[in-house]
Amino acid sequence: MRWFWVDRFTEFVRGKQATAVKNVSLAEEHLHDHFPGAALMPNSLIVEGMAQTAGLLVADALEFGRRVVLAKVAKAEFQYDALPGDTLLFRATILDLKPTGSLASVSSAVVDTAGNEQPQGEAELFFAHLEPGEGVPKLFEPDELLKWLDHMHIYDIGRDEAGNPLSRPDW
Repeated sequence: MRWFWVDRFTEFVRGKQATAVKNVSLAEEHLHDHFPGAALMPNSLIVEGMAQTAGLLVADALEFGRRVVLAKVAKAEFQYDALPGDTLLFRATILDLKPTGSLASVSSAVVDTAGNEQPQGEAELFFAHLEPGEGVPKLFEPDELLKWLDHMHIYDIGRDEAGNPLSRPDW
């Protein structure tokens, strides 16, 4: 089973930054066990949502030619818990991008119904870039990955540095 901690992207600038949304809902199974009677989204899963947001940004910058794997959480700080009913906004920025690895800064904020953002957490994440077959199983077939990216609206809102719309890869 695969878990996705991002519902959709609202901003995607190739090789630079991305913004994604996660709606925390009681319909998610993990909230019934964490904690019974006082549900909250564990910060470890918020880090995973941050990593998915930044990881897709990095993978796209590498034209999906390498597998992007979370290698290290250099820093993660949280001000308060995310609760059912909260809308989390993940903002990722690539700080350094090299052939073998990258560094991203990611923040999370809770957005209220008026659109006001309250900072919730921040992290620095290191990613390793591996060649296919370097000890990392293939997680997605290309068609499956493109369906997922379409579902997350990356190609609806994605732009390159010049502001031109992103096109879907031809694999």
